[in-house]
Amino acid sequence: MHELLSNKLGALGALIEERTTHAFGDLSPSAAAVLSTLHFRSEMTTTELSKIVGVSQPTAVRLLDGLQRRGLVERGEQAGRYTPLSLTDAGRMEVVRLQCERISSIGSLLAILGPDEIGEFEGILDRILAAATTSRASARTTCRLCEHDLCGPGICPIGNKATVIEQEGFKA
Repeated sequence: MHELLSNKLGALGALIEERTTHAFGDLSPSAAAVLSTLHFRSEMTTTELSKIVGVSQPTAVRLLDGLQRRGLVERGEQAGRYTPLSLTDAGRMEVVRLQCERISSIGSLLAILGPDEIGEFEGILDRILAAATTSRASARTTCRLCEHDLCGPGICPIGNKATVIEQEGFKA
């Protein structure tokens, strides 16, 4: 029934992926996700970061090693098994560049829509995103490249749904 629409959504997904990958420059999507995640959630451990980025812990270590060599990430003082991770000034500047490029290149896909169409599309998209959200962990993974300053509490359909799921879990 929805095969053609699913096919079109797949094509849109491919366009978004191409534009996003172009915005990353010479960074892999996983490396860009590491930088973006650390920008909005500093002082994370490698294990926490690997879960959000969707890579194994050894892969996260290799990503961090490469980002550290490039001067974008730094490891703090190790305390037992905990080593805090944070962005350098160059890392923060790279995240700002990545976010601007990503938002601009994806946003240009919407240029053909009028204001009413954009509002309608956004409403439908919010419903789809909320329906696809199953937990706070899935929300963090889905939003690993998002510009969180644009889409905070009360605005983000994914974060809002994760909050509802958590509240319903406390009631049970």
